[in-house]
Amino acid sequence: MTVLKTSLRNFFAHKGRMALSAVAVLLSVAFVSGTLVFTDTMNTTFDKLFASTASDVTLSPKDAAVDDETPQSGRPETLPASLVDQVRKAEGVKDAQGSVISLSVTVVDSGDKNVGPTSGAPTIAVNWGPNELRSVDITSGHEPRGPTEMMVDAGTAEKHKLKIGDELRTIAVTGDFTARISGIVEFKVTNPGATVVYFDLATAQRELLGKEGLFTQITADAAPGVSDETLKSNIAATVGGGYTLQTAAEVADAGREDVAGFLDVMKYAMLGFAGIAFLVGIFLIVNTFSMLVAQRTREIGLMRAIGSSRKQVNRSVLVEALLLGVVGSIAGVAAGVGLAIGLMELMGSMGMELSTEDLTVKWTTPAVGLLLGIVVTVLAAYIPARRAGKVSPMAALRDAGTPADGKAGLVRAGLGLALTAGGAAALWTATQAEKAGTGSLWLGLGVVLSLIGFIVVGPLLAGGVVRVLGAVVLRIFGPVGRMAERNALRNPRRTGATGAALMIGLALVACLSVVGSSMVASATEELDRSVGADFIVRSTNGQPVMPQAQAALEKTPGLDHVTEYKWVEAKITDPRGKTVDKGVVAADPTYAKDLRRDTTAGTLLDAYGTNAMSVGSDYASEHGVKVGDELTVAFKGGESAKLRIAAITSDENNVDKGVMYTNITTAERYLPAEKMPKSVIMFATAEDGKEAEAYAALKSSLAAYPQYKVSNQADYKQDLKDQVGQLLNIVYGLLALAIIVAVLGVVNTLALSVVERTREIGLMRAIGLSRRQLRRMIRLESVVIALFGALLGLALGMGWGTAAQKLLALEGLGVLEIPWPTILTVFVGSAFVGLFAALIPAFRAGRMNVLNAIATE
Repeated sequence: MTVLKTSLRNFFAHKGRMALSAVAVLLSVAFVSGTLVFTDTMNTTFDKLFASTASDVTLSPKDAAVDDETPQSGRPETLPASLVDQVRKAEGVKDAQGSVISLSVTVVDSGDKNVGPTSGAPTIAVNWGPNELRSVDITSGHEPRGPTEMMVDAGTAEKHKLKIGDELRTIAVTGDFTARISGIVEFKVTNPGATVVYFDLATAQRELLGKEGLFTQITADAAPGVSDETLKSNIAATVGGGYTLQTAAEVADAGREDVAGFLDVMKYAMLGFAGIAFLVGIFLIVNTFSMLVAQRTREIGLMRAIGSSRKQVNRSVLVEALLLGVVGSIAGVAAGVGLAIGLMELMGSMGMELSTEDLTVKWTTPAVGLLLGIVVTVLAAYIPARRAGKVSPMAALRDAGTPADGKAGLVRAGLGLALTAGGAAALWTATQAEKAGTGSLWLGLGVVLSLIGFIVVGPLLAGGVVRVLGAVVLRIFGPVGRMAERNALRNPRRTGATGAALMIGLALVACLSVVGSSMVASATEELDRSVGADFIVRSTNGQPVMPQAQAALEKTPGLDHVTEYKWVEAKITDPRGKTVDKGVVAADPTYAKDLRRDTTAGTLLDAYGTNAMSVGSDYASEHGVKVGDELTVAFKGGESAKLRIAAITSDENNVDKGVMYTNITTAERYLPAEKMPKSVIMFATAEDGKEAEAYAALKSSLAAYPQYKVSNQADYKQDLKDQVGQLLNIVYGLLALAIIVAVLGVVNTLALSVVERTREIGLMRAIGLSRRQLRRMIRLESVVIALFGALLGLALGMGWGTAAQKLLALEGLGVLEIPWPTILTVFVGSAFVGLFAALIPAFRAGRMNVLNAIATE
């Protein structure tokens, strides 16, 4: 009880000093809790959506896509209408309905603007029928009653300011058709962002599938007392094989599986950054308690003198840490719920609508948040607590605040140097690896060892690096600058720990900047070397190039040639009987000009001859094949063919690495027309001297089809740079949490050091140091600590990034580019971070009463 009372008294007596550490715990726990709440809410939203739309049993074609991807043929797999009657005759069926659903559509308004989502969610065209009333209500207008009418969902109508009577054009593989909005529907559960349009059954069959009398799926409801599994078995017995049958639970599981990958990547990435924030927070907590113990050395010595044991002193500090962890974690869990709501609003602005009505806070979320926050805080305080327990009763006779760990010990320095050397050796080994898998293991080991090594050896580095920084940055400020330098050097362990907190976040920033810049530079070099086409036409929503868009493209004036590029699924068997599910690219012979591929044997143009193909050098080596050998190619949905290897392409290239080519006419010979995929991308080359005119003409030709983007080589490179940049910005945004916690560490270190040096500050003020000079001294001390952490972090991160790029070179990304503008900006920005962190401590130091400060013990 005495220990608890002492801990409570100390905790509340120093609550201001604990506040920043509590904020660090709060932020870290909030990120964990917010991530868990957000992903649980998304799971709840999708579960409710799947449950509301699924019938008891759903029957679909065997080859139908189960992951909601747009089929490359542009046309979904179908079932005959006669199958509905067969399903109705199955025992236990209460009712059965045929449905038409297609994701291979784009819907545009009168201004040729795509009204589909930009979040990656699909545009779905559906026939209106009884099944749709499970998930939506008509809130205005009426259902479509003919080929000139359609309905849209309320979210899309609101976002694009659509109203009843507006005309929309639907682009499908069978052609374009227009209809006016006759009604607007509202989802009974949250629509996560898809655009849904409804047509009457005949129109949906004719315009989406090519003819009436076809469905994409058949749904059946069970009679009372019949389970879904029984109904599934009965239908299977009635209709026979060749179909996919799923119960409502299986449909929901399949849908959940579709989104699980995306959610898991988001969840674990965010938790990873939360872990980094926790790691940085540990330094803050260690520093806080180390300084509090140092400041209370005399007080602890008195406690030991009047009978307190080492264990009691130790437990007293740990109980303070426990209180800090509890307070910070409780606030963090609450903040996490707010963060989750904020993330939902952010996703809403990006097009993925999530309702707060579905907000899900499982009991495991606060449990995990509290456990993590408390355990991390107590563990971080363990070393300072042990140090407090070692304070002897004789410390009561010494001045308070005398640091017991002014210099890092030889053992610590030796261990740090050994770990750093081990990390450097592992990184070097990674750069010499011949396989990316092996190299990545060495890279991971090198990152961990070098990071720990820099953290451990930080106090040793602080002495040298701070002196160099002081000579460059601080000496121009005269005596004030020299005092700031000495203050930073006074306790190397404290300076090292404070700088290490900032070092971690900036090391990751530097590493990712190097990797991102190298990827862009490598891809740009490869494009310059390999791509001969002037223009690239590709979809922005994953759709293949529709025939009407392709026709418009081919009619564009000023083009020398247009090249189709189709991905054909196939199983390939070598002469020894080994089969791989690899697929081939069916392209026009002009593709040999549009993409320059080196060959190790044969001529690439010959691969576009009759019943000929090419293979990659890696495949040729692995399967022991050469030019002239025949491969058996079993085209999915078509026949098998014997194709002769006419060329072996070098897999040193990064573009189309490992791809096998054949002529489109060869693929058409063995595939029915309805199974032949549409082009996933197209290439075009302008007539000599007409590049600018052809570029403008292409954009004009495809203006009516906004789902396709026309890029020249400069556009394509910029798009690549923008994509990498957007990804890095997201990562930087997440890393900002760790950097914020590190800044709090600098603030806390300065604030506590000001308290520790109260008497010293009073004496300096008494002998003539002005308030302005005092504040400048503290600001300069903060700047040099921040620059110290930045210098270590940027050096470490560039080392990691360079090693990572060497591994990427094994995959064809062979250009190393150091983004010096980013590195220098971050370094200079760190100085401003230091200035910002010192604002409050410097202000408080400047307000000290000189006489009271001198009288402080």
